[in-house]
Amino acid sequence: MSSSALIAPSHYTPAEYSNVQSVPEIWAIAAQRFGSIVALHDPHSTPEVKLTYAEVYDNAMLFAAGLQSLGIQQGDHIALFADNSPRWMITDQGIMLAGAVDAVRGSQADDAELLFILSHSDSVALVIHDWATLKKISAGLVGMPLRFIVLLTEETPEDLHGLKILTFSQVLEMGKGHVLQPAHLTLDTLATLMYTSGTSGMPKGVMLSHGNLVSQVQSTYAVVQPQPREVVLSILPIWHCYERTFEYFIFSAGCTQIYTNIRFVKKDLKEFQPNYMVGVPRLWESIYEGVQKQFRDQPASKQKLVNFFLKQSHNYIYARRTLQGLDLNNLTPSPLQKLEAALNLPHLTLLHQLGDRLVYKKVREGIGDNIKFVVSGGGSIAEHLEDFFEVAGITVLGGYGLTETSPITHVRRPQRNLRGGDGQPVPHTETKIVDPETGRVLPAGQRGLVMLRGKQVMQGYYKNPEATQKAIDPEGWFNTGDLGWVTPQGDLIITGRAKDTIVLTNGENIEPQPIEDVCLQCAYVDQIMLVGQDQKSIGALIVPNLETLQKWAESQGKTLALPNQHVPAGDSVLTLDSKPVQDLLRQELNQRIQARPGYRPDERITVFRLVTEPFTIENGLLTQTLKIRRNVVMDRYQGMINEMFL
Repeated sequence: MSSSALIAPSHYTPAEYSNVQSVPEIWAIAAQRFGSIVALHDPHSTPEVKLTYAEVYDNAMLFAAGLQSLGIQQGDHIALFADNSPRWMITDQGIMLAGAVDAVRGSQADDAELLFILSHSDSVALVIHDWATLKKISAGLVGMPLRFIVLLTEETPEDLHGLKILTFSQVLEMGKGHVLQPAHLTLDTLATLMYTSGTSGMPKGVMLSHGNLVSQVQSTYAVVQPQPREVVLSILPIWHCYERTFEYFIFSAGCTQIYTNIRFVKKDLKEFQPNYMVGVPRLWESIYEGVQKQFRDQPASKQKLVNFFLKQSHNYIYARRTLQGLDLNNLTPSPLQKLEAALNLPHLTLLHQLGDRLVYKKVREGIGDNIKFVVSGGGSIAEHLEDFFEVAGITVLGGYGLTETSPITHVRRPQRNLRGGDGQPVPHTETKIVDPETGRVLPAGQRGLVMLRGKQVMQGYYKNPEATQKAIDPEGWFNTGDLGWVTPQGDLIITGRAKDTIVLTNGENIEPQPIEDVCLQCAYVDQIMLVGQDQKSIGALIVPNLETLQKWAESQGKTLALPNQHVPAGDSVLTLDSKPVQDLLRQELNQRIQARPGYRPDERITVFRLVTEPFTIENGLLTQTLKIRRNVVMDRYQGMINEMFL
């Protein structure tokens, strides 16, 4: 079964962009169409930066000319290790205008990874975030064939192994004295090397062409048509494929992008009132948790009222989904079910509207009243988050894709927003589901390995023909490594990562992600990772929410003693290992798991251990897009996991 695009692109893509051959061409057109509109705004830099479309493009051309004056030629590779800033976009487009290829990564990656990418990508120059990042990797630069290094700051560089080091402004100044030689770029020209952050091993260099990236701009118009001057709030790392291509798209439409970060995001949502925002599930989880904390801090009488409205509104959205055929667990409701939903909807609508005026309106105000929708990618968004944001009147459009697919292949449409799904294919994208063992194509509704084909599929892995051959078959089908199924209406439903599947000794396969998503609804759980490969049952490593556990202990007339905290022993003191704490968590988790549609007894968590060190980017347990690096967590806690199953 092959599912192709539902909407033709020609109806949506502006004529100006229908025949472009490269990403810089898009900028040239945008600069002409939206010259005086602010393209990039960084309110948190010192000084604050605002650049119009004309200024961004002019600076990109100067940077390109500066690179050419330094000897950069078409086809050269330049490493770009930097984080979100207007200068990143100028550098990125300057490198492309010069005809070069950038190999991108964030400055927060560890030294070994940055040095691996620098060497593996055959980069002849390096553009880097600041002096501190350069110093971090300086020892590994000895002997590398770098012609020069560019700091994106104006710091005065010290001598470093005799390397030529310039500042961003110096490169622009050199560009003023050099005539830019236009590069010959086509859809097949390599544009960038994007190294997969991955959850295991050293990253692979994904080769994306200008055609791959341009296809993303053109096809995204089938999902949304932003207007000039609409505001986009940017929080994801700009070097990540998901954020990067979405930015190319919104710039083609003349939007204004505002850079934010975790520290300022709540303030910026209120202050700048964005129309759009892209994020990963962990971001929406943090917003949800913030709102839930506000609910928990209310007096008991108000909490009771809020919970009443939430319950009625959940009934309302499920009745509405039933009538619309958008309940993932019941895509073909019976006439009787539709009748029941239709009869219940009028009074549920009234209660929901009252809840909206008293509760949900304030939630929306907290994240900006002008949001048209937010886009969630980088992993499936949990069901309880889907429900909450729908109740609150905030439209979340889920999507799917990988770095190897530039990345977007599927996005939910506003007119068909199947919660729990991963969207319909974007134009010129084909999907098929095959049996992982035999490769046989499976019909709609059956789960198997997800295969994709389209203009966005990468050229291959850099200097790794064996991995390329494994990933892309002779007919151009890309093996995603994900498991999923397709509805009769063409919606893709991802159920898990093939390599993440936990196989128990009884032969049952367990997909951890959906179970983990359900467990995260528990107020006592901050993070969770299922384990149990080759065991009789499922176990879990849990990072607890210590604040809510402390409040629970107080409600029981007890004190929760935290690690490294001295509390006099006694009957009134509980530790994380205490039986009441363990029983509470086991009951809370398994109640939620057993309430899942299609629950199987093998999915129960029989054993778990609490770890108080959160999974973070800094300690290497999360990727830069906030996915758990399962293999690293397994290595870190292997002893604890082994002991768990004794």
